[in-house]
Amino acid sequence: MKKDITQVLVTEHRLILRMIDLLERNASEMLEGNFSDWRFFIDAIDFIRNYADRFHHAKEEDVLFEALVANGMPREHSPVAAMLMEHDAGRAHVALLDKGVKAAMAGETGQEPVIAEHAFGYATLLREHISKEDGVLYPLAERLIPESARDGIISAYFDSEEKKGADFSARYEEMVIKYESR
Repeated sequence: MKKDITQVLVTEHRLILRMIDLLERNASEMLEGNFSDWRFFIDAIDFIRNYADRFHHAKEEDVLFEALVANGMPREHSPVAAMLMEHDAGRAHVALLDKGVKAAMAGETGQEPVIAEHAFGYATLLREHISKEDGVLYPLAERLIPESARDGIISAYFDSEEKKGADFSARYEEMVIKYESR
């Protein structure tokens, strides 16, 4: 039986989806005038940039996608290229979300529609993106990548986690739990 090389990524997706639920809920409440906890949005942006992007997406981009290309998937005009474009589109939403939140915190009025647009845009993009990865790309990777490459992939994931420190993932899970309990 082949060693699983995508389950850790699927597990990380579950935490990312929980944060996306919070982002949507709080953006909706903000638009209704019932939410102005800018700290949540700052924390959500931190989560997205550090956990979802620099941790999770880095594993995909630097490890899994490279392994797919090394095992026959084209880099261009392929599922890998599509996923990379979606990662970039997510980063663009987060940059504009961050800009809107910072402007609101600095006292600029009228930022709520901008914040909501990019919170919902990111959430919609990531839900669809995760669905494609979990439902199509990861099962394809499990079929395509040979057993001989799997230890290296698992080791690279582990190295990525080690570089972040023992409490990295736990800190972000605690953040999500804290906001879910409110």
